[in-house]
Amino acid sequence: MSADVLAEFLEQPHVGVLATLRSDGLPYTVPVWWLWRPQDGSRGAFWLTGTTNRVWCRQLEADPRCSLCIEAMAPVAGHVGVDGAAAALRAEAFDIWPISRLLAEKYVGRGDPANAAAVDAFVANMRTEPRMLFRLEPEDRPNAVRAIDMRVYRGKRADREFQERREA
Repeated sequence: MSADVLAEFLEQPHVGVLATLRSDGLPYTVPVWWLWRPQDGSRGAFWLTGTTNRVWCRQLEADPRCSLCIEAMAPVAGHVGVDGAAAALRAEAFDIWPISRLLAEKYVGRGDPANAAAVDAFVANMRTEPRMLFRLEPEDRPNAVRAIDMRVYRGKRADREFQERREA
């Protein structure tokens, strides 16, 4: 995926699927809202919001290793996968509200000023919950971030060769 297409894709309010690890090592997946902030850290960071009593939040506090999968068909058909460790940030030690508001603006406001009252109400409700944030910075290793523009993706060379042999 080209850098400009990736930037556009990451601005969209697509729901992500977060994979965490249970105490027995089995994966656990849950849909999440996420916010990409390229300026946060050397490789940028994804921000996720949850509450202290959610299963996936407790799992990340116990074992921060996770993967985030973001897929969409419109306006850009694409896939982004990210592996990393999510740092848990609780309201007592970190001001979670500016990032939490940005998440609400992305998913509730959807870039429309007419939705400002809905964003305000959503954030007000968030403040009544035991909220926390997670900062997921992609690992510094090959393939820790995978971004595919499905409009031009033809598969891996081995997949194409396999299909060609089947068609012959």
